[in-house]
Amino acid sequence: MQENDKRIHHVLSYVRRTGRLDDRLKRAWQRYSPDFLLDINEGEGLLDLKPGFAFSRDFVRKAWGNEHPLIIEIGTGQGENIIAAAQTHPETNFLAVEVYDPGVAHTMLRAGKLGLANLRVAQINAPELFTACEPGVADEVWTFFPDPWPKMRHHKRRIVQPALAADVRKALGEDGVWRLATDIEDYALHVHEVMDGRTDFANAGTLTVSLPTEHVGKGTADRAASLPHADFKESKRYEGRVLTNFEKKGLAAGRVIHDFTYEAL
Repeated sequence: MQENDKRIHHVLSYVRRTGRLDDRLKRAWQRYSPDFLLDINEGEGLLDLKPGFAFSRDFVRKAWGNEHPLIIEIGTGQGENIIAAAQTHPETNFLAVEVYDPGVAHTMLRAGKLGLANLRVAQINAPELFTACEPGVADEVWTFFPDPWPKMRHHKRRIVQPALAADVRKALGEDGVWRLATDIEDYALHVHEVMDGRTDFANAGTLTVSLPTEHVGKGTADRAASLPHADFKESKRYEGRVLTNFEKKGLAAGRVIHDFTYEAL
């Protein structure tokens, strides 16, 4: 089987949609993509890496023009969080990883208007990017409010998986951190199941949270309260995460925000 055939059968954490760009976003793409969008894709419109590409410290040095610490955010949406972080911390490099055209365009438009020299964007399948990461290339990885894939049969599509965790650990340097957040209780249980038993990460949480010990899905979430519960360790809200419109909607709907901090060992 050829390598390209293998990729087709990978379980993906997103549904490939060709998000329509209005004229403003089309102009933003044309104007700002040469400055912000990394040229690492196998072809136009494809979310696979160029064959043989390595996301190395040398690549980062050339792409950003410096050797500053690097933070990678998986699934940046329209860039609210990473734009605010890049603006606040010009001494740090940031990489926004997003698959959808509108999110990429919005992020580049905002970064361009602010003249953020420390931000780059990768429109790439995140797990594939992390398989190509050189050990220690990143200082932190962020995954805030990933797609919950609420149906039970779709839980396998959730971005947080053992294989990605292993690749994130490889990408992180000494004292590296993976920060995560979700407003879906069942996804919080999923994160604990994937991460808490690992020997290459330590859960740095200081808060005790009670969660169901069995999974529920779309249409059965109301069963969660009656299921057996157990205590888990989670973190206080990460101060470096801005309150995005997405998070505001979750809070308005009465959902609890679950924050996680996993330190690389």
